[in-house]
Amino acid sequence: MRTESVRRLQRVPLREVWEREASDFTQWLEANIDVLNDVLDINLINAEREKSAGDFSIDLVAEDEENNIVIIENQLEKSDHKHLGQIITYLTSLKASKAIWIVPEARPEHVQAIAWLNQFSDVGFYIIKIEAVKIDESLPAPLLTLIIGPSLDSKLVGETKQNISERHLLRKKWWTDLIDEANGKYDTIANLTPTVNGWLGFRSGVRGASFNFVVMKHECRVELYIDRGLERGNENNAIFDKLYENKNDIEREFGSELGWERLDAKRACRIQFTRRDGGYRSPEDQWAQLQEATLKDMEQFGRAIQVYLNAIHI
Repeated sequence: MRTESVRRLQRVPLREVWEREASDFTQWLEANIDVLNDVLDINLINAEREKSAGDFSIDLVAEDEENNIVIIENQLEKSDHKHLGQIITYLTSLKASKAIWIVPEARPEHVQAIAWLNQFSDVGFYIIKIEAVKIDESLPAPLLTLIIGPSLDSKLVGETKQNISERHLLRKKWWTDLIDEANGKYDTIANLTPTVNGWLGFRSGVRGASFNFVVMKHECRVELYIDRGLERGNENNAIFDKLYENKNDIEREFGSELGWERLDAKRACRIQFTRRDGGYRSPEDQWAQLQEATLKDMEQFGRAIQVYLNAIHI
């Protein structure tokens, strides 16, 4: 191919094509809404300009194939906070299902904000980059590029984060209520600080061994967790074995069988008792009963094992 026969694509300043955002670009887009359909996974119809939203006026309002409202906000300058705020205001005013933001340049922080909104809301947010191009002396033509839009992955990530946040809140409330329940009855526990973790522990008085409460969705556990670190794994096993020698006496004192977990393939050992009649996903009106039972479990568990633990010198 002869190089002189190859034409060059040139970018044209947007203001040379559409001098005014509202009367020129928005009017053109209303008449040519199909150019958006070419770059999106939706089909827009019935576009209308300057739709009222309270004291504001939306650039374009359209519908998708399922008759859901879609708002379109145009900007012939770099994205800014004002327009992002307007988009959110318009969405809530019209109860729209999708929002499209058309800009020549999207600031990174706005791309991140839209990504976050796609994760944590039911609305689909899009940022479209608008450019004007021509070949040699041809008339300018629009070039639209999808910068960001909603995806199944982003929704799943958002749902996962929401679930994690909800789980953290529930567990912190669980520990707060447990500590309140212990107040005046179990002084060691009443001085603990609630956390978002699935466990809450206090020292046994023996290095590397701690008593832990553990709460799961539908279970509660009390345990002695033995962990002196990776480099001292043999000491963990030695402490566990010394206690295991007294297994029958410890279980007799506790009043039930315990779970003896040497966990040879891991860095720690565990002795535990698990209740399977409820956890932090149980109705909150059942928490007090579960927590009182768990506190009694810990009191008996500690009394049954502490004397044997104190006798170990490793």
